[in-house]
Amino acid sequence: MNLGPQTPPAREAAAAAPRDLLRLPKAHLHLHFTGSMRHGTLLELAERDGIALPDSLVSGWPPELSAADEKGWFRFQRLYDVARSVLRTEGDVRRLVREAAEDDVRDGGRWLEIQVDPSGYAARFGGITAFTELVLDAVAEASRETGLGMALVIAANRTRHPMDARTLARLAAAYAGRGVVGFGLSNDERRGRTDEFAPAFRIARRAGLTLVPHGGELRGPDHVTTCLDELHADRLGHGIRAVEDPRVLERVVDGGVALEVCPVSNVALGVYSDLTSVPLPQLLEAGATVALGADDPLLFGSQLAGQYATMRAAHDLSDAQLARLARMSIDASQAPADLKASVAGEIDAWLASGAD
Repeated sequence: MNLGPQTPPAREAAAAAPRDLLRLPKAHLHLHFTGSMRHGTLLELAERDGIALPDSLVSGWPPELSAADEKGWFRFQRLYDVARSVLRTEGDVRRLVREAAEDDVRDGGRWLEIQVDPSGYAARFGGITAFTELVLDAVAEASRETGLGMALVIAANRTRHPMDARTLARLAAAYAGRGVVGFGLSNDERRGRTDEFAPAFRIARRAGLTLVPHGGELRGPDHVTTCLDELHADRLGHGIRAVEDPRVLERVVDGGVALEVCPVSNVALGVYSDLTSVPLPQLLEAGATVALGADDPLLFGSQLAGQYATMRAAHDLSDAQLARLARMSIDASQAPADLKASVAGEIDAWLASGAD
């Protein structure tokens, strides 16, 4: 049936239709190694070796999580450890890296910095150096196969002794410029003393690595300040609770410290009650640099593009705001300058194009 010429309001509605977020070029700066594993891969590898998985990783997936107290974090960590235990062979590691790259490419990813603590895999793979070399080779291989730019962030575990962190910092420094671009500090930020890890971060800084500790998620803006003062963070893993203190947020903005914000995991761990409570608009209004990340898709059930989609829905973000987030993700990355320029052009083209 011919309805005749389209009315102006109808044309405006069509023009305002949202663009496809899978086609929005972006960088991924907060993705943990085992946490990047596909759920189907977890099930397949566990079945292969007869590893019993808890129901929350099988029929109850994705698991219901909370980190409001130590017990909740322990449960989260236990699930992560169980998932890590299915990685038994070199082929398993290569498969995980390749599939993580494929998933990011599907979601519009152009650059990925995947984070790993080699200590958690050393016993099975011949030590921290041998495992790091395996992962770096897997990253190079996956990058060639998928076309995704990739690099590695080596992270220490704050529940281990600070001397272990120094060992990992020296390891990261040895591979600076050879696939390792950053040094981090992960696990429950309520554990241990952050200032005791400062010597490890000095080693990494001298090697020219980007410093990316976790902070400002399970603890508030006071810990953001500690990460800035003691570790001289270039980026913050999460960092979202800087918004709770205007002076701390101003310092983050003025210092150009990027925040690796992971909305779905923030809600899953009980930092915020729902996605509409994630204070992304306040961060953007203050001028903060924000790079959305998926954190641990295996445990939270959401990939990179899902972070953009949930924030679009929760806060009614425009395509221009989403494009701004994508630009900030690539600007905050350690991608080569030519790749940054190319992706910036792709983002402009996405925004200039009509919606599907």
